Amino acid sequence: MDLTHMPLDLTGLLALAAGLGWAAGLRLYTVIFVVGMVGYLGIAELPPGLRILQHPLVFGAAGLMLFVEFFADKIPLLDTAWDTVHTFIRIPAGAALAAMVFGGQGLEWQTAMAVLGGTLAAGTHFTKASARAMINTSPEPFSNIAASTGEDVVVLTGMWLMFAHPWVMLGLLVLLVVLMLWLLPRLWRGIAALIGSFSLPRSTARGHS
Repeated sequence: MDLTHMPLDLTGLLALAAGLGWAAGLRLYTVIFVVGMVGYLGIAELPPGLRILQHPLVFGAAGLMLFVEFFADKIPLLDTAWDTVHTFIRIPAGAALAAMVFGGQGLEWQTAMAVLGGTLAAGTHFTKASARAMINTSPEPFSNIAASTGEDVVVLTGMWLMFAHPWVMLGLLVLLVVLMLWLLPRLWRGIAALIGSFSLPRSTARGHS
C-alpha cells in the first residue's frame, strides 16, 4: 500500500497518537526508530509535530538504543531491571509522542493526547513488566525470548496498522485496553503471592529461633 500521499485525517491522527502511546510502553526505541525511518524514507508523510524524528541523529540514537534493548529484553532478570529503569522513560515519552502527533492542532488537543498517550504507555508498560516478573520465576531463558519476540512482532504490526488501517488500529486498541484491565490485577496478585511465598519461610524461621 502506497502511504506517501495519504493524508492523515482526524481518525488517522487519533490512531497514530493512541498507537504511539500504546507502543511506547512496550518498545519506545522501536517506535522512534521506525517512525523516523518511515518519514525519512518517504514511506508516509508524518504530521509536522513528528517530523523531528526524521532527523538521522534522532532515529540513529534510537536505533542504537533499540540494538541494546533487543538483547537486554531477552535476558532473564536483566529484562526486569531494564523495565524498572524505563518506568521513568516510557510513560512520559508515550505522552510526548502522542502530543507531538497533534502539534499545531491547539494546546487543548495536545494536552488531551498527552493524557491519552501517557495512560496507554503506563498500561502497556506495567502489564509487560508484571508479566516479565512472573516469567522470570522460571529459570530457563526460552520463555523470555519467546515473550520478547512476540512483543516485537505485536509492536511492528501495530505500527503498520497505525498508518495503513487506522480504524482497525483504534478498534484493536479498545480490545487491548480491556485485556490490560482484566490482566493487570491478576498479574499483580500473582506477584504479591510470589513475594509472600518467599517471605513466609523467613518469618517461620524467625518464630522457631
